[in-house]
Amino acid sequence: MPAPITSSPGCTLVVVPPSRPRWRQRSRAVRLWRLASTARPRTFSEKVRYKMLRDHRDILVTFADKWAVRAYVESVVGPGHLPALVGVADDPAALRTMSLPESFVVKPTHGSGAVIVVSPMAAPEERLPPAQHSWVYRHVRPAAADRDELAAIAAPWLGQLYGQGPNREWVYGRIPPRVLVEERLLGAAGSLPEDYKFFVFHGRCHFVQVDGGRFGDRTQDFFQRSWEHMPFSGGPPWAHPPIPRPDRLDEMIDLAERLSADTDFVRVDLYLLPDRIVVGELTNYPAGGDSPFHPRSFDEVFGRSWTVPRRYR
Repeated sequence: MPAPITSSPGCTLVVVPPSRPRWRQRSRAVRLWRLASTARPRTFSEKVRYKMLRDHRDILVTFADKWAVRAYVESVVGPGHLPALVGVADDPAALRTMSLPESFVVKPTHGSGAVIVVSPMAAPEERLPPAQHSWVYRHVRPAAADRDELAAIAAPWLGQLYGQGPNREWVYGRIPPRVLVEERLLGAAGSLPEDYKFFVFHGRCHFVQVDGGRFGDRTQDFFQRSWEHMPFSGGPPWAHPPIPRPDRLDEMIDLAERLSADTDFVRVDLYLLPDRIVVGELTNYPAGGDSPFHPRSFDEVFGRSWTVPRRYR
């Protein structure tokens, strides 16, 4: 049974113990089949799955852990490249009493795709959803960010084992589940900044993905390192007008390459703010090994830049 956590009279949060992968996913036969099916990877997606199955170094766990990666980033590139820390908690009930600014971001440390952004820039009609056993992706105003609701939504996060789809993202099972609260980043126009994602292979950036409109009309574009637009789609439409080359692109590329020195591939996500460049996350398994490419030929184009090692050490 779940262990209840009571933080105030008459109000109880239920934190479900972290789940385990189904026995079928843990079986030796399934693992051997996956190893055999990825033995000769050619495309980018195939190489992500190859790495997922074979590279079990601790550094990958650090990259995936949104709390632990902060120390790694500071050790490599120094201070000033992280969102300001508001708080981190093992118990979601702490959100009820934590000192929070007007704008902030709440997310789990042990997964991807879940975030609650609280800021006056949110649409006035947006509300937090009912608490349930799933990730939440929402942008609301401070008046709509009730502390009890935030804590109730975050409680199931701590019992959810992320990345247990067909490709089995093992790193998330090694991360202590926590709730992280950080500053809300502001772009040049005072809105949510674009998300620049740098694909770094063997210490060199080859491609840049730019995502815009996170909570509205989403756009997505891919560029060569030289900022030549690539004619394919990963799902959302291209931005219009086209995204200009960032003034600090060379600096962002240098930052991404320095952060990637310990592995053969990692995607480094950065935000370009008016006064600094901020690291969002380091991702070894984009889309869990199932990145969409339209047309599919670009899956092979991305894969050409990456020579996977025969054995990870």
